[in-house]
Amino acid sequence: MGKRSSQRKGAAVLDAEETDSVCSSASSSMSSHVQEHETDEVLVDKGAVLDQCLDALYEKRGSTREKGLGMIIQAFNSSLQHDFVEEKFATMLHQCLNSIKKGSATEVALASHAIGLLALTTGPGQKAEETLKESVVPISDALRSPSQASKMSMLVESLAISTFVAGEETEQIEKSMHVIWQVANPKLGHSVASAKSAPSVVATAVSAWSFLLTTISGSVLNPKSWQESVAFLSMLLDKDDRLLRIAAGEALALIFEIGNLETFCGENKGSIEASTNDDSRKLMHIHGLKNKVLNQVRGLSTEAGGKSSAKKDLNNQRNTFRDILDFFEDGYAPEVSTKIGGESLYISTWAKLIQLNFLKHFLGEGFMKHMQENQFLHDVFDFTPKKKFLSDENRLSQMDKRMYRSPNSALSKARTQHLNKQRMLSQDKHAGHFAPGYDN
Repeated sequence: MGKRSSQRKGAAVLDAEETDSVCSSASSSMSSHVQEHETDEVLVDKGAVLDQCLDALYEKRGSTREKGLGMIIQAFNSSLQHDFVEEKFATMLHQCLNSIKKGSATEVALASHAIGLLALTTGPGQKAEETLKESVVPISDALRSPSQASKMSMLVESLAISTFVAGEETEQIEKSMHVIWQVANPKLGHSVASAKSAPSVVATAVSAWSFLLTTISGSVLNPKSWQESVAFLSMLLDKDDRLLRIAAGEALALIFEIGNLETFCGENKGSIEASTNDDSRKLMHIHGLKNKVLNQVRGLSTEAGGKSSAKKDLNNQRNTFRDILDFFEDGYAPEVSTKIGGESLYISTWAKLIQLNFLKHFLGEGFMKHMQENQFLHDVFDFTPKKKFLSDENRLSQMDKRMYRSPNSALSKARTQHLNKQRMLSQDKHAGHFAPGYDN
């Protein structure tokens, strides 16, 4: 503030008779200097705020930890915190895992979100592998107890993101897919809550499962694990929840795109296995399932809305299933173009569309920032963003301005707390060691 004030005074005493060009030059120089100063200040203060947020995760009060996690999520969405992760990776991961193990439903959801952002920020490598290795068991344990839908959904999304970044071995990816699939279909095991999951949670689980399926070939999957998945997804198409129907429809489109339907369309254990008619029996089974799914998709693409139907949701469902129907009948996947920082990202497969939608949902308002600056996402989508002009490199984003320059921002509050603490220490010092009459 002092620097800005002095600059205002300097501008005020400019001779009134100077030319407009000199005034314009001085104004431009001053604006540039102020911007540079503010940006440098924010870069320094970001680290200080994140350190305070991390310290908050050690507090006993749950609301304090929740606030700290929320601010960490904001910071990781507003910019890529590479320096902070390099220095505090292990501490942040450990404290977030503690929150998942012991926190409230809200705290668990926030900590799960933070872990997913941590994995995306580190990118593939040792840190991402450690994130996945350390979080699989706590997340699986947390999914065993029925709780709020937001908590369950974020646990699933976090596991999917961590696996997506770190998972290189098919066995490792399938392990996470199995945990996630049990959230959608709890009958398969006891690793998740036995209570019936909410439709929104099932939709999230199916989307997360599809998201991970995009990373591996259907031919290398274990057929015993997924032999009835098409039948289950077909059943979900008949549910009332539209988001659940869409998630199931996209999963089916992906399975058809991958091919090797035998992996996903196996019969029940009671089928005759070594019979000479086994191959024809399987073909008939697959053909029957495909026809059933095709009829379901055709119906959902033209479904009429009821009195309580939200028009936007209905249109979204119709458009999605029209795309799926076109793919099933003619083999044409939807073509999508998304503008990112002046450059277009083109998508032309179901696999990439599912990846894009899942990451966009998880990152929220941080999606554009990550797509512009996260090298891992550039590699995933084979996308090269436009290079920023040098004059724009230090320009603060709107999210940065809200977070670090608003009077109600985390930075302003952190500064106030810091000044109050320093003031108290100063008062104690004057009243103690440096007080008049104090004898050493």
